[in-house]
Amino acid sequence: MEDNYELSAQQKESYQKKGHIVLRQVASKSEISSYEPVISHWVKELNKQDKPLEQRDTYGKAFIQISNLWEKSEAIQRFVLAKRFAKIAADLMGVDGVRIYHDQALFKEPHGGHTPWHQDQIYWPLDTDKTITMWMPLVPISQEVGSMTFASESHLLGYINKMVISDESHRTLAGYIEGKGFETVSHGAMEAGDATFHSGWTLHSAPGNPTDTMRKVMTVIYYADGTRVAEPDSKVRVNDLKAWFPGIQAGDLAVTALNPLVYSRSAD
Repeated sequence: MEDNYELSAQQKESYQKKGHIVLRQVASKSEISSYEPVISHWVKELNKQDKPLEQRDTYGKAFIQISNLWEKSEAIQRFVLAKRFAKIAADLMGVDGVRIYHDQALFKEPHGGHTPWHQDQIYWPLDTDKTITMWMPLVPISQEVGSMTFASESHLLGYINKMVISDESHRTLAGYIEGKGFETVSHGAMEAGDATFHSGWTLHSAPGNPTDTMRKVMTVIYYADGTRVAEPDSKVRVNDLKAWFPGIQAGDLAVTALNPLVYSRSAD
């Protein structure tokens, strides 16, 4: 997956303005068909969630979440560290290079719950606004399951509040979005290999899964090379600092063995 996916100037401008974009066939059907079984195998192997859906809290109902699968399998490593994906991330953000923060498989179970409104970057101790997440379905997603819903231009406000994903964040941020008059956009049905990209500060949510099939999504989070670690100002950021930047302190470059440089324009 070393070949490039070329973006138009209009696509880059749209992302910069709105904080999100959908791109079709970022990965081909044949590529997805080779990676999906491996990713699904490791999600099943590593999933520790054993409570029935009805006994979980809102976060637990939202999805099965497994991180850093790239360390478990050479095949998944090729997927997560793919230059094609990383170059899109760099091009959309307008930076010369990107590192990965981590990957996440987000599998929403049949009849699983919604994902409340939130900003991803409240969890990340990164001193930059140059962060982006690729969200790629590994199976076709119908209109009723849908992609995420984004609040366009909300990323321009940066850090809005520290609320983690919860019923409270959903209520509070829904009211905030309405009060600010942000346009909310869902990109609807998606094919396996399509992808959305959104800024770490873009407010977003996702509907529940009313179907009898698993919504299988793989995500990769990128940040600009040269970024430094921010002083963690919350418990979740302290936890992320320990998990994803072992041995690194606030003010240091955000570089460890867990954060490889996956694209550099100077290497092209």
